Amino acid sequence: MIHTASVINNLCISEKFYKLTLSFCGDSAAVFASAVPGQFAEFDLSTVSQPLDSDIPNMLADRAKRNILLRRPLSFSDIRIISDGTVEMDVLYCVVGPATIRMKTLCPGDSLSVIGPLGNGFTVPDGKKRALLVAGGMGTPPMQHIAKYLSDKYPAIDIIAFAGAKTITALPYFEIDTEKISDDPDYALAEFAQVGVKSIIATDDGSVGFKGFVTDLLKKWFADNTPVPQDCIIYACGPEAMLKSAAMLARETSIDCHVSLERQMACGIGLCQSCAVEIVSNDDEKVYKLCCKDGPVFDAAEVLW
Repeated sequence: MIHTASVINNLCISEKFYKLTLSFCGDSAAVFASAVPGQFAEFDLSTVSQPLDSDIPNMLADRAKRNILLRRPLSFSDIRIISDGTVEMDVLYCVVGPATIRMKTLCPGDSLSVIGPLGNGFTVPDGKKRALLVAGGMGTPPMQHIAKYLSDKYPAIDIIAFAGAKTITALPYFEIDTEKISDDPDYALAEFAQVGVKSIIATDDGSVGFKGFVTDLLKKWFADNTPVPQDCIIYACGPEAMLKSAAMLARETSIDCHVSLERQMACGIGLCQSCAVEIVSNDDEKVYKLCCKDGPVFDAAEVLW
């Protein structure tokens, strides 16, 4: 089903990161009100205006002029049901190409064509007492979404978010206070703190927080806390190398792990077959599933890394 969304806001987080807030009403609001973390939508950006040449970074100067032929898949960082019956959706995006450079020009009152919600999101197995959210770079949107979802629907589950990126400027969060991170061991990113979730930051270069990969931080946390495997679950989204590392760590510790994969998803509904994922079947045979239709969330133990 194709929906029409109205732009409420388009906030700049930093030089290349933005948060787009959309509003849905009527039947579209009812559909998106039931979306779960890990699902996504396909956005038609073909008619969105290009920014002025002066607003296009040099590294995108050539690509920014390309025509947008296909919809772009984006996940949600939050979905809110408003008292008047409308639904608001937050979408984080990083300006990396001809489609996202156009998104910068969206203003309140503009309209967007959206198909969704699509795919299968995260699930919560029975008996879990602790959820470990691992977000690598722009893998944070579904992690922010599930942080709020778990806080609202599973208040007994203890939640910790591990947020990583190559360097401080690659962390897609508002107002990171570097001084407080150094001085306050309980410092939490605002995006997670506002839903009562603790967070720990890692950067590859050590420019803020733990120095090293976010999965190294998770491994250190395991060593310091010795969690009970059957009580825990890992939810992860980010670069594939990070997801593989999280999956291997989950296997070593016998902890359940669900990962949100990223593929080029031209249609979002399984028609184009462009987003195949190698999976181990119940018979230990290699089979292919589609990231858009069968995922994007998979049990990490099933993925052939």
